[in-house]
Amino acid sequence: MKFQNLAVVFLLFCFSKINAQNYELGKVTITELQEKTNPKDTAAPATILFKKGRTFFTYNKDVGFSANHVYEFKIKIYKKEGLDWANQKVRFYIGYENLNEDRLEFTNAITYNLENGAIVKTKLDNQGTFKKKVNKFWNEKMITLPNVKVGSIIEYKYILKSENIVRLPDFEIQYDIPVNYFEYKTEIPEFYIYKPILIGKLPIESEAKLVDKNQSFDNDYNRTSLLSFRQINSSYKGKDIPALAQEPYVNNIENYKGCIQYELERIRYPDKPDKDYTITWEGVASTIFKDESFGKELNEKNFLIEDVKRLLNGVESLNERMNIVFKFVQNKMNWNEEKSYYTDKGIVKAYADQTGNVAEINFILINMLKLGGVDANPVLVSTIENGVPVYPTRTGFNYVIAAAQIDGKQILLDASHKFTSPNILPLDVLNWKGRLIKKDGTSLEINLDTDNLSKEFSSVIAKMDAFGKVEGKIRIQRTDYDAYNFRIKNANRSQEDYLDKYGGQLGDLKISNYVVENKNTNLSNPIIETFEFSSDNQIEIIGGKIFVNPLLFFTRSKNPFSQEKRQMGIYFGYPTQERFNVTLDIPEGYQIEAMPTPIRIASENKEIIYTLNVLNQGNKIQISSVKEINNSIFAAEDYNGLKDLFQKMIASQNEKIILKKI
Repeated sequence: MKFQNLAVVFLLFCFSKINAQNYELGKVTITELQEKTNPKDTAAPATILFKKGRTFFTYNKDVGFSANHVYEFKIKIYKKEGLDWANQKVRFYIGYENLNEDRLEFTNAITYNLENGAIVKTKLDNQGTFKKKVNKFWNEKMITLPNVKVGSIIEYKYILKSENIVRLPDFEIQYDIPVNYFEYKTEIPEFYIYKPILIGKLPIESEAKLVDKNQSFDNDYNRTSLLSFRQINSSYKGKDIPALAQEPYVNNIENYKGCIQYELERIRYPDKPDKDYTITWEGVASTIFKDESFGKELNEKNFLIEDVKRLLNGVESLNERMNIVFKFVQNKMNWNEEKSYYTDKGIVKAYADQTGNVAEINFILINMLKLGGVDANPVLVSTIENGVPVYPTRTGFNYVIAAAQIDGKQILLDASHKFTSPNILPLDVLNWKGRLIKKDGTSLEINLDTDNLSKEFSSVIAKMDAFGKVEGKIRIQRTDYDAYNFRIKNANRSQEDYLDKYGGQLGDLKISNYVVENKNTNLSNPIIETFEFSSDNQIEIIGGKIFVNPLLFFTRSKNPFSQEKRQMGIYFGYPTQERFNVTLDIPEGYQIEAMPTPIRIASENKEIIYTLNVLNQGNKIQISSVKEINNSIFAAEDYNGLKDLFQKMIASQNEKIILKKI
């Protein structure tokens, strides 16, 4: 599985013994308040002194067992950058069809400060608590702790009550600040068989035991009854969990955070057959299609018939029909910035308003394609910021695109964004796998990552003089995702602003006669830039000799991989090829004394290849450089090899061409 190194999954084992200590809310000391830094991470702006969690089940006659999740936090603020930890928010689910909404309450929210040698407590009042609706599935409750400053300690507790016992909330054990200590206890009736999963590679102490349990409840006759059963009590503890540091070339840092997950596998009630809760993707697809905001909307076609007839009159080719419909929907509809695989106001109203969410726009596209004779279906997607749905789940998705099937080939489409084109999707949609789902409830895994190389080809014709000036012409061609990336980055920038910043990036290059093709139109075609340039700082003259980098201003001088160790996988977004062809005229009166050594380096499996060739032809030097990255993601275990390869690449580019006087 391609993402196996993003979320390394283990069953939980006991790794190390942790000394038992008393971690309780309200136990704040002057020593803790006087502490200026975390002794094991002096750069940390704050530290979670402890996090505790407990999951236990309660029973009533109407709904059976419900889950209760209690969380306690104690946090020390060291620097002003850590003050954001005074703002806490928790999402809870409200989109159940057959269950009551989750309920969440904050309690015990207190700020501690040291004033004149004494500990001063400030309690949260009702004005510091907020609630908002995120969307039709989620609510969010927030608190802002009062009187928080550098040096403060904050504490809070919240309780989440849920009838959902199929998937328990993840218990996070790693954040962007250190965690000194955590513990998580679960008390689960023996009827429920869960699979505990650890995400990340963190040392954890765990234990489990079977105990007797009784619960009282009111029966149908309003009398107290007693339910007796056995219960599995488990505990997980850890200490000195390091902060999850930001690293270059990472898709979603949340994929790497250490956490404990509980997934229900089976229910075993006495005198009843076992009930398997291993959900299938077909079950997920069938459930989603039954929702009126999904399946019903994909049957709304009549209002589109006349527009489809007008657009496709006389057009026979299915590919051409697809392209015409796609461009029409892309140009007509405007995205309201809302991501969802369910419609909100419905596609009829969205079409009339010419504005809608992702589902509404792409459902209009699917329905128009079907009316045009093109086989099209929705594909559920989890965007990069939403994480990777490793196992079947409805809530793991937050986006939907279209898939057209023509002559045995599948084309992925998203008309909600203005610069996409067939098989060129928004960059945050390139997230491992999607699920194509059909009306009959069947589903198919779809690879969202592309295997095609997006190419950037730069051709430079330049001449240099004996005084250190270089001038010439450049043509840059960008294809596929490189072209798409260019379009979205520069859509709202003026040409003057773009050239000013681009010239600065290339070492104060003076650019003139700039022309760009296919920036806002012909989106399936390459972006082509042509311009003239001049520069006075690309050449060094030392002792009468000229020293110049073979790739001039395109030379890389800094390795992006400078960390000693890597925690996370390396994400490049999509496969790329970067090619430079440079033709350099030698100044009159000079000849070559030395040239860079031709080089070809490659990773073990040739997922990265780099070549540099230099050739002298008369008074010209021909330089050719190609870097291919044939995979979008690499495991953290590949980091050292990747770092070494990039370092050799940079060293090669910085090996000088040396010219001497004849």
